[in-house]
Amino acid sequence: MTDVLSPATITPDLAAALNTDYYAVFADVPEADRRFWKRARTFADETLDEVNAAWDRAEYPVHLARRLGQLDLLTDGVVGPGLTPMSPLAAGLVNMEVSRGDGSMGTVIAVQGGLALRSIAMFGSDEQKAQWLVPLARGEKLGAFALTEPAHGSDSVGLETTAVRDGDAWVLNGEKKWIGNGSVGDVTVVWARTEEGAVRGFLVEQNTPGYRGETIRGKASLRAIHQANITLTDVRVPLDAVLPASTSFKSASKVLLATRLGVAWAALGHATAVFEASLTYAKHRVQFGKPLASFQLVQERLTRMLATLTTMQLTCRHLAALDQAGTLTPTQAALAKYTNTRGARELAAIARDLLGGNGILLENHVIRHMADIESLHTYEGTESIQALLIGRDLTGISAFH
Repeated sequence: MTDVLSPATITPDLAAALNTDYYAVFADVPEADRRFWKRARTFADETLDEVNAAWDRAEYPVHLARRLGQLDLLTDGVVGPGLTPMSPLAAGLVNMEVSRGDGSMGTVIAVQGGLALRSIAMFGSDEQKAQWLVPLARGEKLGAFALTEPAHGSDSVGLETTAVRDGDAWVLNGEKKWIGNGSVGDVTVVWARTEEGAVRGFLVEQNTPGYRGETIRGKASLRAIHQANITLTDVRVPLDAVLPASTSFKSASKVLLATRLGVAWAALGHATAVFEASLTYAKHRVQFGKPLASFQLVQERLTRMLATLTTMQLTCRHLAALDQAGTLTPTQAALAKYTNTRGARELAAIARDLLGGNGILLENHVIRHMADIESLHTYEGTESIQALLIGRDLTGISAFH
């Protein structure tokens, strides 16, 4: 066997893409979609070392977020004036590939395109779209989506942030938590409850008096993107700051539902990274005088990982087709997220164990993915919430109380 490393060393590039596709799930990807995929692959490979270092320092390399925009990789398939058409499959492949490199950069796409850009495209006025869509898509401006509150995570329908009419302005008061780009961006889509009880979206520029975004410190996951605690104290915005087509909490829910499949694709990217790192490591790492890959237990683990990974690939490819056809249901997307984040966690745990002590080193990438998967498992609906959504669909009985 060539290029076998000694017990004291490891292969120099556990992040190298191996193009794992055992069932040829992606063999027939159309060329237009493949071009997006290739650009995402190049971005992931060229920025990995920088992102890894930024993750270690808990720094947000904002210039890389802007680079994603320059490469036209930020839209998450959102449709709107001035935006390049991107199919659901292309959007998924971009999410997958960027997340294979790094989860923080994958989350940039989820926040910037999946949430902020999508909110404006779905519910904004023509003027709001003209002002914000293209700058957000190009990464010239950074956007945030502020729904979650300190006391309202899974029960975000109970949000307490208020929006009160006062003459020619809306006045916003409240708090938000875990808001990506909320302390370093340009505009935040703030979801607030009006005096009539309706939940609506408001465009709040982050330099508006009374808006305070404070970066959350001490995170052990997604360390190369900043999330924020936001305090809104008598924030006055003009009447036309409201997204006119946002009329209830269902509006915010539609945005979240549209991004859930993207989370499943991102989880697939993480899972691919840890599987391929494990395979490369097993073929090169020598113990007891022979490569790990020659041991029966290791081959069984790799096979188990491949089986889960292939299931995740099939899930994403099929649901992208349903999305393209306009028949994807919210609970199908919920099941995809439920399935793939669970699968990614499983693969990361196996990979971490298979690499032994080397598995905790950032230079080998597995531990970073393992930590970042924990955020995917939680955001845009925890595993428990997805299960309740699916359970309600299966049984016709709501278990939400």
